[in-house]
Amino acid sequence: MLVIIGYVVVLASVFGGFVLAGGHLHSLFQPVELLMIGGAATGAFFVGNSGKAIKATLKALPSALKGSKYSKALYMELMTLLFEILSKVRKEGLMSIEGDVESPEESPIFSKYPAVLADHHLTEFMTDYLRLMVSGNMDAFQIENLMDNEIETHHVEGEIPVHCISKMGEGLPAFGIVAAVMGVVHTMASVGLPPAELGILIANALVGTFLGILLSYGFVTPLSSVLEQKLHESSKVFQCVKVTLLASLNGYAPALAVEFGRKVLFSTERPSFTELEDHIRQSKSK
Repeated sequence: MLVIIGYVVVLASVFGGFVLAGGHLHSLFQPVELLMIGGAATGAFFVGNSGKAIKATLKALPSALKGSKYSKALYMELMTLLFEILSKVRKEGLMSIEGDVESPEESPIFSKYPAVLADHHLTEFMTDYLRLMVSGNMDAFQIENLMDNEIETHHVEGEIPVHCISKMGEGLPAFGIVAAVMGVVHTMASVGLPPAELGILIANALVGTFLGILLSYGFVTPLSSVLEQKLHESSKVFQCVKVTLLASLNGYAPALAVEFGRKVLFSTERPSFTELEDHIRQSKSK
C-alpha cells in the first residue's frame, strides 16, 4: 500500500506541478519514447542477468507491494515455540523432540503455532539445527559457524533481486538520453520544417530524458530499497532462532535463552520482557 501511495504522490507532484506551471499534459504523452526507454531497459535486464537472477527478481517483485509478515505477533509465537521446545528438551532430554523435528506438521507443539509453521524456510531452519542438536555430534561453536554460513547464503541470494532492480534503475536515465538523442536526430533531419513544428519535435525529444529520470528515481530505484529492507527483516528472524538455540546449547535455561533471542530483534517488532512472559504463560495454560 505504501508503494502505491508513493507512486501516486510522485505522479501527482510531477504532473500536477507541470500543469500548475502552465504546461500541457498531452505534450508529455510520448508512447514511442516509452517504448524505446522501457524496451532498452528490459533488454539490458535480460542481457545482464542469468536465468536464476531473472526468476528470483520476478518472484521478489510482488513482495514489494505486500506488507511485512515479520510482526511482533509472529516473533512472540516464534519465541514461545522455542521456549516450549527447549523446555521439553530440558525436562525429557534431546531425544524427546526427535518426532517433532522430523515431522513438524504433525507435531503437537509446532501445530500450536500456525504462523511459524506456515513459513517453510523458518521451520526448516529450526528443525535442521534442532536435528543436529539431537545428534549430539557437534558442539556450539561448529553449529554457530554453520548457522552463520547459512544466514550469509540466504542474505546473498536475497540481494540478487535488489542488485538487479538497482542496476535497471541506474540505467534508465541513460536510456532516456538515448531516446532524447534519437529525437534530436529526427529533428535535425527535419530542419526544413517551419520553426513551430521544429519546436514540437525538440520538445518531444526532451521528453525522453524526462521519462528516463522519472522512471528511475521515482519508480524503479525505490523498489530496490523496499526489497533490501524486506531482506534485512527476513534475515533477522533467522538470527533470533540462532541466538536462542546457541544460548540453550551453552547451558542457559529456556527462559534466558528466549531472552537472548528477544534482544536481537528490531525495536519496532521486539516485544517487551513482560509481553513475552505473559504470552508464554498464556500458551502454557492452553
